[in-house]
This record gives sequence, structure tokens and C-alpha cells, in this order.
Amino acid sequence: MTTARVHDQTVCLLGEGALWHPERSELLWFDILGRLLFVGDKRHRLNELSTAAGWIDRDTVLMAQRGALLRFDLSTGQGERVAGLEEGNSDVRSNDGRADPWGGFWIGTMGLRGGDDPEAGAIWRYYRGEVRQLVPKVTIPNAICFDPNGTHAYYTDTEVQIVWRQPLSDKDGFPTGEREQFLDFRGTELYPDGAVTDADGNVWIAFWGSGKVAGYGRDGRPVEEFAVPATQSTCPAFGGEGLSTLFVTTAAAGIPQYDLAMTPETGRTFAVETGFKAVPEPKVVL
Repeated sequence: MTTARVHDQTVCLLGEGALWHPERSELLWFDILGRLLFVGDKRHRLNELSTAAGWIDRDTVLMAQRGALLRFDLSTGQGERVAGLEEGNSDVRSNDGRADPWGGFWIGTMGLRGGDDPEAGAIWRYYRGEVRQLVPKVTIPNAICFDPNGTHAYYTDTEVQIVWRQPLSDKDGFPTGEREQFLDFRGTELYPDGAVTDADGNVWIAFWGSGKVAGYGRDGRPVEEFAVPATQSTCPAFGGEGLSTLFVTTAAAGIPQYDLAMTPETGRTFAVETGFKAVPEPKVVL
């Protein structure tokens, strides 16, 4: 079995939003509850709950946070508002998000109380200056990722335990036609969280509460899985030389102190060397 190594020792309350920046050759990720953005071995303290990003250029990302999308400078740590994100609703925050092959950015919102705020969130898309709602009434939006050939998007509501596959227009990347059920984990202890695709179109999903990332082919059949020594695995990203290293964020929030003492690597960020290769993440076009 391939062994996960610790990529970063920092214990995150809610590690999320893993992104390999192709021009910097660095991993970016967030501690949502700790209000931190990690950029390689540096970190930025943030003034709001922030959750996901897509790269614009070498020094700039589009960052999703509670109420807004920001153009964020990775050198200075300064952000500039680009667009609102349910800014009139103080009871929700951003969650999982990822850039799409057309230069857009998909981002989910959810209630501040998570599963105790059923259907309080939605999935949105920023595209060329406009934020448009794509999927309403979502409790915990996750697993947003895209087939490398651009034909489909994937997403889930973690509470519902179904991963959906949504056909996309080849013209502008907006949803077209009806979504279809891709994976159904109802009746199991598997709760899909963040996800990413590789160059072959396999979908790699981190499972909250299971301490693993599992891959599924375009036909939905299991490919392989990789364990990490932290049960609350949250978000994967391929990176490193050859884009074959799978980075995995995890979370320590909500775990009793005794259990944390028994599993000291909980909340850290891990890396696993795989036999799979990804393609660079697309950039966001403002």
C-alpha cells in the first residue's frame, strides 16, 4: 500500500481548497475556520471565512470567501472585491470551488451550521464578470471538478451522498441538459467531500470521516484508493513533479481531545505518490 507522508505539519481546524498553482509550482490550501491561506511554506491571515481559489496569474488568485469573490495578491496578502457571493445573506459562507476549462469559477455556498441548515446553499458560477446560480437548495456543496475534455462537471451535496455528472455546453461551459447520477453512496458511511480529476478522466474524491481518497473511472467503477492518517479527509489536488502527487487536506474540528491525542496527525496536510497524472488546473479569466 502506498504510504502518505506529511506535506505540512500545521494542524488545520478545517483544511480545504487544495490547489496546485502551475506557474508557482506550489500547493495552496485553506484553513477555513482558522482563517488562513497557505501558499507553499508561507501563510496569509485572512479577515473572513475563505474556502477556495482559482489562479489568475503567477501572483494572483480569485479567492472565495463569505459574501464575496476577491482578486487576491499572493505577494502582498491584499484582496480586491471582484463580485458579491450571496452578500445579502449573512447566514451562509462559501465552500468548495474550482476553475473550469472556460476560465469560469464554480463555487458552492452553505449554511454556517452545515447539516443543520438544510438546503441553505447553492452552487454558483463566476464567468466573465457575472455570478449566476447553477444549482439551488444544496446543503453542503462539494466535489466540484471537471472532466479534462470539458464535456462534464461533477458535484455533490455531501449530506445527500450522491455525486452528480452535469453535461456542459462546449461553447461557454454552462450546464446543458439534465444532470445524471454518477455515484450513489446512500446507505454507506461514505460522505463525498472535495474532488479532482486526472488526465484520464478519473474522479478522485476525499471522503469525510473515512480518511481516504478514492478514484472512480468515467464509468463509475473504482480505480484505486489512498489512505491518510486522519479520518476527516477533505480535499485532494494533484501536483508536484509530473502532477502525479496527490495532496490531501484534513480537518481537526469536532474531534474529541482524547481522540486527537491518539491521532496526532489529524488536521495536517498529506502527500501521496501515485501512478496517476493530472493536467494543470485551468486559470480563471476575469
